Amino acid sequence: MTSLLVANRGEIACRIFRTCREWGIRTVAVHSDADENALHARVADTAVRLPGAAPSATYLDGDLIVKAAVASGADAVHPGYGFLSENADFARAVLDAGLVWIGPPPEAIEAMASKTRAKRMMGPAPLGEVTETDLPVLVKAAAGGGGRGMRVVRRLEELTAALESARTEAASAFGDGEVFVEPYVENGRHVEVQILADTHGTVWALGTRDCSLQRRHQKVIEEAPAPGLSAGLAQELRALSVRAARAVDYVGAGTVEFLVADGKPHFLEMNTRLQVEHPVTEAVHGIDLVALQIQVAEGHALEAEPPRARGHAVEARLYAEDPAQDWAPQTGTLHRFAVPEGVRLDTGFADGDDIGVHYDPMLAKLVAHAPTRAGAIRKLAGALERATLHGPVTNRDLLVRSLRHEEFTSAEMDTGFYDRHLTDLTEPAPDPHAPLAAALSDAHGRSRFGGWRNVPSQPQARRYARAGEEIEVHYRHTREGLVADGVRVVHADARLVVLEVDGVRRKFDVARYGDEIHVNATRLTALPRFPDPAAQHTPGSLLAPMPGTVVRVADGLTVGAAVRAGEPLLWLEAMKMQHKIAAPVSGTLSALHAVLGRQVEVGALLAVVEEDQ
Repeated sequence: MTSLLVANRGEIACRIFRTCREWGIRTVAVHSDADENALHARVADTAVRLPGAAPSATYLDGDLIVKAAVASGADAVHPGYGFLSENADFARAVLDAGLVWIGPPPEAIEAMASKTRAKRMMGPAPLGEVTETDLPVLVKAAAGGGGRGMRVVRRLEELTAALESARTEAASAFGDGEVFVEPYVENGRHVEVQILADTHGTVWALGTRDCSLQRRHQKVIEEAPAPGLSAGLAQELRALSVRAARAVDYVGAGTVEFLVADGKPHFLEMNTRLQVEHPVTEAVHGIDLVALQIQVAEGHALEAEPPRARGHAVEARLYAEDPAQDWAPQTGTLHRFAVPEGVRLDTGFADGDDIGVHYDPMLAKLVAHAPTRAGAIRKLAGALERATLHGPVTNRDLLVRSLRHEEFTSAEMDTGFYDRHLTDLTEPAPDPHAPLAAALSDAHGRSRFGGWRNVPSQPQARRYARAGEEIEVHYRHTREGLVADGVRVVHADARLVVLEVDGVRRKFDVARYGDEIHVNATRLTALPRFPDPAAQHTPGSLLAPMPGTVVRVADGLTVGAAVRAGEPLLWLEAMKMQHKIAAPVSGTLSALHAVLGRQVEVGALLAVVEEDQ
């Protein structure tokens, strides 16, 4: 193997390229028009354009990607995860083109990648007709993963809408709208086993991973090994996973996922690809799974037994999403991103890159490895807290608080963790002095030009927006320097402010990008001193919480229609996820500006509901 094309984008493409460089293999990227300047396209030796921006016309077009591989001279294709990674027809097309497919045989993908077929082989079959006694149930995409195409249904009348929504989201993300329904087991632990098989009959079960911390069925924090399992249960999980692999003559890397409840494993699915969370397994076993995938694809045999696990590893997924806006994906420029030494960083972004609307909002994965679980958790939480992260709002605070939550540190978590704790974990805990530090930093720059230097008693005010609230801070410029009530200003310049409060000194690093200001870990937006009357909206206005495409308008919705508070009116699709826009109040729809299929920018006026009097 001399040249490898990655049929993917973002951090997984960059991660695969890293191994290829170490092994002396030339790298080929594919990129949509939206990704023309993306990091994975920049770092590859060769990049091939896929015209368009929508996933269906680019990263989900198997014929186009095979043509790119042939045109670039690649002799192998790695699918990464998501997109076409579990598409048997794509695997066959790669093989039919005379290329090496770095993945399982198409027949194994067909047997296991469709969760409906896998359920029939390994566990209880999906439900047919759903009745009240079956509730709650889970609507789930038959292909793909990552929480897309999944809906929990607790009332029978919600099933039809959940099926329709899940089909649409799954088709957009994976090119396959098939969904199925299964019983929903609440508050179990999500435990999985990494497997790796060669063409010589060896199957490794590389320990366990726990992925119980999930929000909207999307994994947030993962670790290896899964803590608190009895030796017997861990052995049973490994044996079941090896059995699943052997049942379909599996080759390559894959993951068998279970829900563990009351000490018993329930088969969920087998992912016939590399998982997002594979780095924690690499860390504890001291291996490179991508390198092993390549070796297996070249026909090399694995050792009889896998390397022993050492220590503990924890991974956190960093997303550009805003908890103050119901976790809406965020776009914009990632001005600066750096993490402390000692943790692994897998990312598809570099300083100055734009975070667009078309794809997943995950910015990076941070992984910490230590001799003990407590050490790995402490190391990762500290690294996240100290990371320099200048750009859109992220879930950083949620990650840090989750890692330090007693239920997690004591390994007593389950999949209901965020149902119980999300409100507390996202309770704003703003730094009270960050806005003042921003204002003093700004004042230092302004003072060079004189201005109000001759009126030292004149109080100054600055307004900022932070996490959905507006803050106004005051200070004065005197002959002795900048002063603020209750705070001693030790030092202030454009980049550093030092304040003393109750005898304790604190440093504030300040970075400014236009109106966007970052003070330590606090993100602020500078506001004009006097609000612009033109920017005000009519009460009951529905504004787009993120850039996206209007993919659905409620049936029969027209101006003059009566609507109820909380009733879904519109659906936007952004970053491969659908987002519901509901009526803010009960009343009459007095304006409807949203048009099906039209792209909208953040803050765009979609509709107006006039409240009943």
